[in-house]
Amino acid sequence: MLSIMEKFGKEMKFSFEIREPETKAELEQYYQLRWKILRKPWNQPKGSERDELDNSAMKIIAVENGKVVGCGRGHLNSKEQGQIRYMAVDKSFQRQGIGTELLKTLEIKLKNNGAKKIILKAREKAVSLYEKQGYEIYKEGEILFGEIKHFWMRKRIK
Repeated sequence: MLSIMEKFGKEMKFSFEIREPETKAELEQYYQLRWKILRKPWNQPKGSERDELDNSAMKIIAVENGKVVGCGRGHLNSKEQGQIRYMAVDKSFQRQGIGTELLKTLEIKLKNNGAKKIILKAREKAVSLYEKQGYEIYKEGEILFGEIKHFWMRKRIK
């Protein structure tokens, strides 16, 4: 059970668990959430949420009462550089600390695999989440689907 303090000091309790997918059904929920949040709103086909690195990448999920409500992926680009991609939290579970916990978990996993620096490409509306966790913008990225501005961000891992 995670506990966070809301903006006005009210404590909120959440019972989500952050971990790797353990079953085929959880893995399918992981991909379904990635598509639902990151592709479907822009009329992208199923399958567009996957890429050639998925089989070897680190995948994590946030699970609430047996339902995958958040997900993220990490992989190494080189011996010392990790990359985080496909971060998504179900709309009804956003702003509850799930994204932050997913990010922290991926950072630990990447660090444990040798990463000293992590990069990611953030959608404009997610930049503040990453900045709060110590990431900085180092260059502008593309505009995805003709409307989603991205920024490349990085962080040194200690």
